[in-house]
Amino acid sequence: MGRGYSVLQTPDETTRRERWVWVSVGYVVGLLSGLLVLRRPLAPFGYSSYGAPEAGSTVVDRFPPPSPTNAFPSLFPSDVGHPGPTPTGALPALVLTAPAYPLHSGAPHLLPPVALTNDSSKHPFDIFRHWGNLSPWFSVPSSTFGIDASPHPPHSCRVTGLHLLHRHGARYPTGQASYGGPANFSARIARSPESWNAHGQLEFLNHWTYKLGEEILTPFGRQQLYDLGVSMRIKYGFLLRNFSQANALPVFRTESQDRMLSSALNFALGFFGHPLDGKYQQLITIEDHGFNNTLAPSKTCPNARDHAKGDRGVHYVRQWADIYLQDALARLQPQIHGLHLSIEDVYTMQQLCAYETIALGYSKFCELFTQEEWEGFDYSVDLNFWYSSAFGSPVARAQGIGYVQELVARLTHTPIALHNSSTNATLDDDPATFPLGQSLYVDATHDTLVLNVITALNLSNFASDGPLPADHIPPNRAFKTSHLAPFASNVQFQLLSCTSSPHPLIRIIINDGVVPLASIRGCPSVADAPHGTCPLPAFVAALGEIIQSTDWAWGCLGEWEVPPGTAWNTTTGEPPAKRLA
Repeated sequence: MGRGYSVLQTPDETTRRERWVWVSVGYVVGLLSGLLVLRRPLAPFGYSSYGAPEAGSTVVDRFPPPSPTNAFPSLFPSDVGHPGPTPTGALPALVLTAPAYPLHSGAPHLLPPVALTNDSSKHPFDIFRHWGNLSPWFSVPSSTFGIDASPHPPHSCRVTGLHLLHRHGARYPTGQASYGGPANFSARIARSPESWNAHGQLEFLNHWTYKLGEEILTPFGRQQLYDLGVSMRIKYGFLLRNFSQANALPVFRTESQDRMLSSALNFALGFFGHPLDGKYQQLITIEDHGFNNTLAPSKTCPNARDHAKGDRGVHYVRQWADIYLQDALARLQPQIHGLHLSIEDVYTMQQLCAYETIALGYSKFCELFTQEEWEGFDYSVDLNFWYSSAFGSPVARAQGIGYVQELVARLTHTPIALHNSSTNATLDDDPATFPLGQSLYVDATHDTLVLNVITALNLSNFASDGPLPADHIPPNRAFKTSHLAPFASNVQFQLLSCTSSPHPLIRIIINDGVVPLASIRGCPSVADAPHGTCPLPAFVAALGEIIQSTDWAWGCLGEWEVPPGTAWNTTTGEPPAKRLA
């Protein structure tokens, strides 16, 4: 046929031509796919695949939506009236009426790793109690602090007042980390997921994403403070009768940070119930540089923000981690190809176990470590806080002394005479914001301040092992951060009136553990005070001496230096003494 005419084709010819076209297309596609595959090497033998593109990336779920289409506030008011009968019952008084004191186990709704809980070859091991300051609070066993006494008041005694200092609830990681840091680890593996591959226990990393927020409370943390409020209402609710008789409202304090305010409000909801209006007054102190704040004293203590002075613990953490994590590194490194793991990486995996569990309920990272390695992690946190916030820190006592001044003012119903520390004269001199003569005080704070105050009070039974070594764990050590400053930690200053004493008595109870007060001058020994009590006049006099001998200006503003490591040490939380001119 000539040009311009079509050729009539049979069905068989058409089928053969279509088949040839599809084979050609398939060949080209296969060739291109092969070229793409060649750009990414095959995973080594025994490894299923390289890290997925999303490995290590941050996942953020934003709720609530900014502009929901079905939001009609006028149709969903919070109160429509018609509440039904609302008579109240008697205020609970468990510490006065019950035959025993209820204990707190610590971690409802959280799941530990099965491997540790099912290991019958050893004594029962609770991983949640070995995370240092990341542990959920729990009732420490009786006699943990050296005195076998119950928080329940002694026979012939009644509780007349309570000063409660508590830490915020479980939170996401903070924005900065001196050592480790979950966000730092996720960023590292997200940088080039195509270059590494994990298998065995680490295989989950191939598709693992970072799901943690920053600094605010987790759902579990909110529950902790709500439950703590309920617990304190059941134990000490009867103290509110004093407010009804005085026609006054309690004043609770917290700071302006999101997790601090949320902790205080959740505690109040547990203690008072919804709605809160008209039941108490919540003082929110500003937590920022330039504002005096006894509950966040580092903001006006420059030396505390100097890493060489206020962050001395990192040196010891590094040294100890290099010892106790060697076996873990040797075990985990062969399970990931193309990514060199450091001791700090492995340490961060332990941090991720704790943070993911308190945020998400469970973490695969928890399965990677042995009981001994968790005991090592727990001690690493002790080292950090001992040397950065407690008896081994040169700025601990200075930061805690402001709260001690406020405690004395409340105990003696006397305004602070001299503001020479982190106290806020504007707030503390105003009886509206710093009332005196009340039977119940509640202050929310941070783990560091809890330890600052313990140090400033000279509760030196916790310092008996110091300075803490960085090459081994002291047996039966007295200083354990998981006992003293876990999430939702609570310190009770319990006031008692006893028929056996002409004076009011005071006790300090930390996470349901009674603390011996013999280290405070004038307080009796454990043999003479088996319930941990101290006559209030003696207690106040001793704190007055501590206040007089503590030089806040020198500790926080003074020009002094300390070398890193063991070349210089303190077990009283004080800086080097001033040199005489």
